[in-house]
Amino acid sequence: MSVKTKNKLIASLKIWLVIYPSITLFLYLFGEELSALPLYQRTFLLTISLVPWMIFVGVPFIDAIFTRISAKLTRTK
Repeated sequence: MSVKTKNKLIASLKIWLVIYPSITLFLYLFGEELSALPLYQRTFLLTISLVPWMIFVGVPFIDAIFTRISAKLTRTK
């Protein structure tokens, strides 16, 4: 596997680690209220809320965790 492919797989894992619980929590908290809205409005509200959350909070948080784990693994070698 090339380095580029490995990096893409790691990036997609990080995004999934943020988006799956975020969508689940969002729908748990607001799903009932949003169900009265048309699909395009629900989708808009979901994406307008969660994309900035992912970019500015979620993925940087996961990056920090991965960096700490990687540093610990490197020190133990």
